[in-house]
Amino acid sequence: MITLLLVDDQNLIRQGLKALLELEPDLQVVGEAENGEVAIECAKTLAPNVILMDIRMPVMDGVTATREICRQFPKVNILVLTTFDDDTYVAAAIKYGAKGYLLKDTPSEEIAAAIRAVDRGYTHLAPGMLAKAMSGQVAKPTTALPAEVNELTPRELEVLKLIAKGASNREIAQVLYISEGTVKNHVTNLLNRLNLRDRTQAAIFANTYF
Repeated sequence: MITLLLVDDQNLIRQGLKALLELEPDLQVVGEAENGEVAIECAKTLAPNVILMDIRMPVMDGVTATREICRQFPKVNILVLTTFDDDTYVAAAIKYGAKGYLLKDTPSEEIAAAIRAVDRGYTHLAPGMLAKAMSGQVAKPTTALPAEVNELTPRELEVLKLIAKGASNREIAQVLYISEGTVKNHVTNLLNRLNLRDRTQAAIFANTYF
């Protein structure tokens, strides 16, 4: 059984999510929170497997709560609930340790699938938000590229941009005509050079700066 904590300042949204998700035989909502501060306390007392975290809330927002929960309770997996207007906040939440994000209007069966994925250790990127980022609709920063980008080799930069498009190691290997083992080495190197945790952070980074 995968235990869930629902975090949203709107009770109606929490109740709707709870009703839909508890139709799934392997999902159980063990708690609800209306802001980030309550979410941190619930994470401590309930130890849920997965938290569905809203971004914009009073008292404490979802980004700050994500940072604190990932720091204090690293075994808890967080999925951010977002809208198309929250791209900057999503990037920050991913940086602090969220395992992925979902648009609030995602069908319940897809939310359930994403919950199962992050519970198994995978990450989840909402296709709609990723497509928006790739099309240039997400606002790009006006600052220069981080200095760490200059440390990437041309090949590592190619791998990074393909990760941003959602390509697997096998697909990257086919596109660049190199082995999967070589791709894995490039991925490890670029994550280290950019001080990123995983492929999700790499995709967010690439879609933010390129």
